[in-house]
Amino acid sequence: MKLTHSSSSSASAIGITVNNLYKKLGPNQALDNVSMNFSAGLMHGLIGPEGAGKTTLLRTLIKLLTQDRGTICYTENQREVTYEEIRETVAYMPQQQSLYGDLSIDEHLEFFRELYSIPSEQYNHKREDLLRITRLDKFVDRPASKLSGGMYKKLGLMCSLLRSPRVLLLDEPTNGVDPISRREFWELLYRLSDQKILIIIATAYLDEAERCAQVHLLESGKFLAEGVPRELLQQEGLDNFDALFIARSKAQEVLHRT
Repeated sequence: MKLTHSSSSSASAIGITVNNLYKKLGPNQALDNVSMNFSAGLMHGLIGPEGAGKTTLLRTLIKLLTQDRGTICYTENQREVTYEEIRETVAYMPQQQSLYGDLSIDEHLEFFRELYSIPSEQYNHKREDLLRITRLDKFVDRPASKLSGGMYKKLGLMCSLLRSPRVLLLDEPTNGVDPISRREFWELLYRLSDQKILIIIATAYLDEAERCAQVHLLESGKFLAEGVPRELLQQEGLDNFDALFIARSKAQEVLHRT
């Protein structure tokens, strides 16, 4: 089963490239000369521990923060565009979601329908589709405050998907949920990736890196590596991303000492 999109939005392939990005937050250098390429239509993993700069980078990509130096290039169907031109096709799911505890699942969907001014016919079809694939169709009257952690994250994802985005930024969506909910959430992401949406998922779970088409490694605001997961591991002769992080971190330390 696939999520459906309008023909106009499905024709839009959006990519993002960041070059030499710097951002300081208080005394901390949150981003330190970061360059990455997020190719259109793929699922990208932004991988790093707490304090790596993942949230800062996501917020900078969608202009919630302004970089101190560096550039961000957005393309639509390989044509360079401004962020304002694609803003309405971008959805952002923050790590700390601001859902309303006293509103039910159905009331949340209605709220975001009005917020996004989605036509009734389009909304009704989208609502049914999202409820079915998230398996929340039997819980539409349950308040958000009564949802499990996994169900709460699914509700947040549904609200983000209502207007059929072509870019989806997810800030640690599986953090703190049980293993079964993590697996179900990734099943939803795989269905979305079939639609050639640009997905950037920030996570500190290194085992999630290999689930992505491309990964981008950050630590302490510094770029470590990017590429196809299996190819990155093969280049280093390593079996997992724990070892890769250790190897690249040591290489960074040597580079900065010289």
